[in-house]
Amino acid sequence: MAVTLADVAAHAGVSAATVSRVLNGNYPVAGNTRERVLRAVDDLDYVVNGHARALAAATSDLVGVLVNDVADPFFGLIASAVQAEISGGPDSPGAMPAGAGKLAVVCNTGGSPEAELNYLTLLERQRAAGVVLTGGAVEGTEHSAAVAARLSRLAASGTRIVLCGRPPLPELTGLRGAAGGAVVTVAFDNRGGAQRLTEHLLALGHRTIGYVAGPADRTTTRHRLEGHRAALARAGISGPAADVERLTAHGYYDRSSGYDAAHELLRREPGLTAVLAANDSVALGVCAALRERGLRIPEDVSVAGYDDLPFSADASPALTTVRIPLQEAGARAGRLVMGRQSPPPGGLATIRTELMVRASTAPPRRDA
Repeated sequence: MAVTLADVAAHAGVSAATVSRVLNGNYPVAGNTRERVLRAVDDLDYVVNGHARALAAATSDLVGVLVNDVADPFFGLIASAVQAEISGGPDSPGAMPAGAGKLAVVCNTGGSPEAELNYLTLLERQRAAGVVLTGGAVEGTEHSAAVAARLSRLAASGTRIVLCGRPPLPELTGLRGAAGGAVVTVAFDNRGGAQRLTEHLLALGHRTIGYVAGPADRTTTRHRLEGHRAALARAGISGPAADVERLTAHGYYDRSSGYDAAHELLRREPGLTAVLAANDSVALGVCAALRERGLRIPEDVSVAGYDDLPFSADASPALTTVRIPLQEAGARAGRLVMGRQSPPPGGLATIRTELMVRASTAPPRRDA
């Protein structure tokens, strides 16, 4: 026979209302009383009827975490940190008592705008307690408007929403729904990081710099490319727009795109002395293409990545890159979506990036 809320109350010596308050976490309960209730829950192996609870409350115990590709270390690091905070597992610095966490559901969009919208609709139907959207957003007024509309409805129904690693939606910044939902943004300083990386190469003496960008319709791609070109413009070497475009190749955020783009850039400009990559995975592809052509790194061509993924320091040579504290950002997003950290002023927090100078960059050869 299934254990009921009344059974837990009797075992703990409290009222059913007190048990409900402890499990819902929506009302202050004395510490020793809370411990007795949670001990009773464990002793009786009580399982909350999530469906009934969702019908009675504004939201369920489900938190959706939308990622582009969970196999990509960038998204994997963020998602694991978010999930640790949501579930309150033993590795979470903010670990919660048994039964007090929520269920994190990782939704892999594969970079599809349609899949992103579909998952938001499904999470709305499930009365999700929270939604974390990670990575860059797809550019375009129509898609942005559709995402904003879904997030607005979710917030109005009580869902907490965190944009992690993507720019804020102006129409939703600081939004708080009547039922307690809110929209906050944990953004990355992609422009500043890319500008500092290009300035590093310029300071070494590089002037013919290729750039392997991500997909043209992504906010992350645009912001990093803007930072790169701002550094060139400040140095007075950006040249005509046609030259800037000629030394830029677009691809995906993966190794094969870096490999193909490096070959294309060298075809356009055999005299390249440095290549900046959209991320560290792309940089590995660039390195493979350069070696295939008999070029040494950094003696012939310097290479730099972005993100400082775990393998970056162990690459040969170790990659110069820009570090984004992905786990810290994910943990912060998790605390925000759980309501365990106060929203930043104006609903926007910007995560600083750090230039990591390693062996893959050096001054260009004098005869290059």
